[in-house]
Amino acid sequence: MDDAAFNTESVAADQLKAFIERIERLEEEKAGISGDIKDVYAEAKGNGFDTKVLRKIVGLRKKDHSERMEEEAVLELYMQALGMQ
Repeated sequence: MDDAAFNTESVAADQLKAFIERIERLEEEKAGISGDIKDVYAEAKGNGFDTKVLRKIVGLRKKDHSERMEEEAVLELYMQALGMQ
């Protein structure tokens, strides 16, 4: 193998290692943040809040108004079709 090919492989290996290490650090941070979120839900539950509803609200707040309205309309339609109203 010539020096150019070796250098290219070395650079690619270094880049790969750097990407893997960054991903691993971010995964560790994500696990820590997930634990923090779990603790907040536990605290809310301890104060009498319904965590299922809190999770639903958090999910709804991530969506824009038109997306929420569309989902609610489809939900309403399905519920009517099933005789749930």
